[in-house]
Amino acid sequence: MAKPRFYDLIISDVRKDTSSSVEISFEIPKLLSTIFAFVPGQYLTLRADVGGVDVRRSYSICSPVGSDTLSVGVKRIEGGAFSGFALALKIGDVLSVMSPQGRFTAPIGGRHNYLLLAAGSGITPIKSIAQSVLEGEPESTITLCYANRNTDSVMFRQAFDDLKDKYLTRFLMTHVMDEEAQDVALFNGRMDAEKLNTMSIRGLITPLDYDAIYICGPQPMIEAASAALRVLGVPVDRIKCELFTPSSPLPIAGSISVVTPTEGSLIEVVLDGGRRGFRMVAGQMLLDAATQSGLELPYSCANGMCATCRCKLAEGHGTMVQNFSLEPWEMKQGFVLACQFQPESDHVVLDFDAV
Repeated sequence: MAKPRFYDLIISDVRKDTSSSVEISFEIPKLLSTIFAFVPGQYLTLRADVGGVDVRRSYSICSPVGSDTLSVGVKRIEGGAFSGFALALKIGDVLSVMSPQGRFTAPIGGRHNYLLLAAGSGITPIKSIAQSVLEGEPESTITLCYANRNTDSVMFRQAFDDLKDKYLTRFLMTHVMDEEAQDVALFNGRMDAEKLNTMSIRGLITPLDYDAIYICGPQPMIEAASAALRVLGVPVDRIKCELFTPSSPLPIAGSISVVTPTEGSLIEVVLDGGRRGFRMVAGQMLLDAATQSGLELPYSCANGMCATCRCKLAEGHGTMVQNFSLEPWEMKQGFVLACQFQPESDHVVLDFDAV
């Protein structure tokens, strides 16, 4: 199975959403329509030369399935190398875009009752899920709780207002504001465990009734919401999370016992049926070593969050610095994230073709 790769796409539209965010749409040639077909919740990796540096960032697709355009929402991050660049893009510019990836998905078909929890720019994949489900599943219902600092920072505000007007009986949306007082005191403050518990007690959300609960936002919000839902009795397999902006590394359970290499490691890579090797010295990042050898490995975030660089440790030993995306069963079967992998044996084989 071939790994995803980049394609040059023309920007067809740039729409200002808030004072610090834009919605960027791409023109998808007919020849690439199948390649860029997506499931709600997936993301695109954008790549550009920013100040002489090859920079890649992942942005969730905000378009619904079946849309004429493929769009992402980009919010400015203070000091962010790519977000500042992206907010200056215009119609007609060309970007390298990787085909859709991601596991935070809600396949369309059937009848569902979903709870969606989002904070800040974490609303981007949630918008795609909400709109795709409402449009594609006539008997499904969506409850959305969206946390922001204030009204001006709410992304896709008009789009959600339109959804509320169109799906009066199937779409319930609640705004939670941290820096702006609202008429209902419950909706002031952060989306934390206490608030979710109170909303459950008052019947505004019914955690045990949902087929799945999707949570997207900063790490503290995800951890608090997930813990609160588990306390309320929601089975773990019904809670789906997409991490934006991790605040600290996650512990790596089940790290592989290793031996220390003497003079660096020989890394062999199986990719698209071929086999290539390169030397990685102690302290060097695997992606850097591969690039210096002329080998381009598939990767996106380079922070252990997206699993684009997922591969199987076929031979040798090693461990990961951090992991935000691999499931325990994957690690048990020997899968690792190349961007976080540190070899600890003299010879390592990483198989990117393994599934």
